[in-house]
Amino acid sequence: MNEQLQQGHTREAFYRRDRRSAALAREFTRNTLADWEITDRTDDVLLCVSELATNAVLHGVPPGRGLALRLCIHLDGVLRVEVHDSGTGELRKVRTPYRDLHAEDGRGLMLVSVLADKWGVGERAPGKVVWCEFAVEGHYA
Repeated sequence: MNEQLQQGHTREAFYRRDRRSAALAREFTRNTLADWEITDRTDDVLLCVSELATNAVLHGVPPGRGLALRLCIHLDGVLRVEVHDSGTGELRKVRTPYRDLHAEDGRGLMLVSVLADKWGVGERAPGKVVWCEFAVEGHYA
């Protein structure tokens, strides 16, 4: 088995700071999951991609810059989603649902924390990477 196959597969896309970027990121993810024949947890993955991309566009991407989406499937069946931005802003805390029932925003990270098996934030220069992981089944080897 070659080294690339042992590590799994990775696909990346770049999106500019634009309100349509979350929809484009979802479509890229949907196509990648189909190519990798991953059919379980698709809705959870797509919702998390949408939330992370939207947060990056609204809070993490400075004017004139963009965000990177990286999807990695490892042979152990773990799908990792990473959204990279170059902003200096810090990640907001996960909002609890009972704090402001009428708020129209602020639930994205709460959804990610519930739907994904793991999630977190890492540093990059410049900016940050917000990631989440899912145990999935497919024929990606």
